[in-house]
Amino acid sequence: MAHISITVNGKVRKGDVEPRMLLVHFLREQLHLTGAHVGCDTSQCGACTVTLDGRSAKSCTVLAVQADGSEVMTIEGLATDGQLHPLQEAFWAEHGLQCGFCTSGMILSAVDLLKNNPYPTEQQVREGISGNFCRCTGYQHIVNAIQRAAGTRS
Repeated sequence: MAHISITVNGKVRKGDVEPRMLLVHFLREQLHLTGAHVGCDTSQCGACTVTLDGRSAKSCTVLAVQADGSEVMTIEGLATDGQLHPLQEAFWAEHGLQCGFCTSGMILSAVDLLKNNPYPTEQQVREGISGNFCRCTGYQHIVNAIQRAAGTRS
């Protein structure tokens, strides 16, 4: 067992983990933060996306021990003081979700995208979320939501 300490959504969280435990499993099973999903077991779908030290990362590709000492934000930590994040609001307003399985990963990938490119074009949005799969919406509403949050869509 390894003892780890990770700041998750602004709170220091500690735990004992098997060295091979994935970060997504630590978040879901030990911290009960179930917004990150295991969707494909091959790191292709992006449903497990979180931010790790300020950058989007697929938590199914990171061992929990590798995140020791890091800062992680999950979808549960995105809203502040009971107010949805602008991306969460935009996904709601633009119908950027259907089943919701991919939504947390899409939103956290978009957080990273907008941090690095506050006013992306449609093509840049599509490239920015290319590591995330959605099997329900066909992507246009997701793109619209991200552009709305960026202020490039009314």
